[in-house]
Amino acid sequence: MSRDGAKPKSKSKAKSKKSDASEKAPKVRDSQGTPVSVTFLGGLGEIGRNCACIEVEGKILLLDCGLMFPDLDMLGIDLVLPDFTYLRENADRIIGCIATHGHEDHTGGLSFLLRELEFPIYGSALTLGLARNRIEEAGLLNRTEFIPIVDGERRMIGPFDVEFIPVTHSVPHGIATAFHTPQGVILHTGDFKLDLTPVDGR
Repeated sequence: MSRDGAKPKSKSKAKSKKSDASEKAPKVRDSQGTPVSVTFLGGLGEIGRNCACIEVEGKILLLDCGLMFPDLDMLGIDLVLPDFTYLRENADRIIGCIATHGHEDHTGGLSFLLRELEFPIYGSALTLGLARNRIEEAGLLNRTEFIPIVDGERRMIGPFDVEFIPVTHSVPHGIATAFHTPQGVILHTGDFKLDLTPVDGR
């Protein structure tokens, strides 16, 4: 017993509390683990040309591939595409493209990229239908595969663990994407708006 009359805490109890605390503490991710990178090929600081590369374990998964309509001062220009140079240089590493919704600034570039590369396209049924029309017009249906996803689904696409989250937008059946990677979760909301009465009921 100590001088103030209090009983000293047993070492076993102190050790038990310490172990409980360590179990509840968030795990620190290993910064030296599997490298993950995100590269934007368009869509930053502009409206249109939305296209990004997510890279894990040497594989590339595209997130959207859109076009941009020209400004009034771009005389003689019909449309503007993302810079596909990096994709051409790494064509053998591309395993697919996720289309977040059907607007041209997110899917309009697919019919141009598919002239040079081949890869499957993932998206909601409506989004794939809208993208398919453009690709069919270009005569490129044989260069891709349309793979539908459903709301709330989580699936592996190569080394990518992707979760598809429904969002409301001016076009129905938009999705946000959460990439569960060794370095943490990458959340890409895509285009969305707050809508209490969505036309698709989602």
